[in-house]
Order: sequence, then C-alpha cells, then structure tokens
Amino acid sequence: MISGPSSLDTSVVVRLLVGDPVPLFRCATQLIEGQEAVGAAVHVSDHVLAEAYFALQSYYKIPKSDALEMLADFIRCSGVTVTPIARAVLALPNLASAKPGFVDRLIHGASHASGHTLVTFERAAKKFPATVVLAVT
Repeated sequence: MISGPSSLDTSVVVRLLVGDPVPLFRCATQLIEGQEAVGAAVHVSDHVLAEAYFALQSYYKIPKSDALEMLADFIRCSGVTVTPIARAVLALPNLASAKPGFVDRLIHGASHASGHTLVTFERAAKKFPATVVLAVT
C-alpha cells in the first residue's frame, strides 16, 4: 500500500476507464480503494488526462464525446483529484464540438493560471483572455 497522496500515470487511468486487461483493471481498482480506505486521494494531472483522452480515441477508437464523458465521470469519483482547470474544462457543455477543444483548453487554462500570455497559431484561441494569436505575414 502507498502511504499518503499519490499521482496516477496514464497507464493506470486508462485501465480504470476501459476495464481492460482485467488483471490490470483489478489492480488499479484495488489501489484506488486502498487509498480511499486510508483517506488518501489520488491525483490525476492535466497531462495524464490529455494523454488518456488521446489513448481512448486513437487506440480504443472511442468517440471524442464518449471519451470526454468517461473522463468527466472518472474525475467525479471520490478520492480522485484533478486541477481546478481540468474540472472546469470537463464540466463545459458541448466540449466534444468546442473549438478550441479539450487539450487546448487545458493548455490555455494552465497558461492563464500561471499569469502568462498564451501565444499560439490556433485562431480559435482568440476567444480566450491573455492569448495572442500569431499571424503569418
């Protein structure tokens, strides 16, 4: 058992989301349950959420909207913590069709929370505060 808080890697999160292979799913579930039993949270970083999102779509062929819903359901589990940015982004309505999308919103949120101006070529990002969209002249 792990003592204290821990962070989950993408490989663990994906197994928890897809339940496959079963032995890895059971192991990951036991970890979560064990951490919950001692009152210790497991943290999932924005990077891991983004990587899991792409794994669900590319490897498991799960549609974007379903992958986002799986992630949103997962972060609502007790004992799982994420950044306030990830929580807010995953709560957005119609996120699957939003422009900019999930990962770009995580990137902007982290930049904005750090007090930085995000510089991008992504024209859809111009709707975000503290963002400069570069134009090729």
